[in-house]
Amino acid sequence: MTRIAVLVSGQGRGSNMQAIVDACKSGKIAGEVVLVIGVRDDAPAMERARASGVATETISRASFDTDEAHDAAVLTQLQRCEADLICLAGYMRVLGGRIIYAYRDRIMNVHPALIPAFCGRGMYGHHVHEAVIARGVKYTGVTVHFVDEDYDTGPIILQNLVAVDPDDTADSIAAKVLTVEHRTYTDAIALFAQDRLRVVGRKVQILPPG
Repeated sequence: MTRIAVLVSGQGRGSNMQAIVDACKSGKIAGEVVLVIGVRDDAPAMERARASGVATETISRASFDTDEAHDAAVLTQLQRCEADLICLAGYMRVLGGRIIYAYRDRIMNVHPALIPAFCGRGMYGHHVHEAVIARGVKYTGVTVHFVDEDYDTGPIILQNLVAVDPDDTADSIAAKVLTVEHRTYTDAIALFAQDRLRVVGRKVQILPPG
């Protein structure tokens, strides 16, 4: 049984976190969300986690003098709950080197576009979808990737396409992408829980069942 810790933002609705919790409870993921770490105790994602019976821990950067001290506090909680996998769900901070080193190829993130397009610093949420509209692309999508030391540069696990229609807005794209995010993210986590992911260089190999 894979023990999962989810890191959430102070503003997001927590729908990806909820999708992971629900996929564990349904049996799609052979795992359990054992901890949700957030930056605000009253954030919607934290309230949803508690309503689902998941333990929460609030760790705000503002409570620490340095990034290093903050990262150490996060790492302590991850180790204390014996997390096998860390899933970022709207978490906006770049994780520190100590956390990346301790959980190399065991930290996942979902991005609402097809990396390497429309990604990197500043590309999150509606910023991504507005850029998609402005560029006039015909397809956007979802990418689940392992996390490394920079924004959206880690090895790609899964990607799925979302068509961009001529009358789409940033809001309508966001709605279409979100549904695909939930499915793609939980698919990737399920593969991890089945021990079917191998990272070779910058590529992720998906092993056959069994």
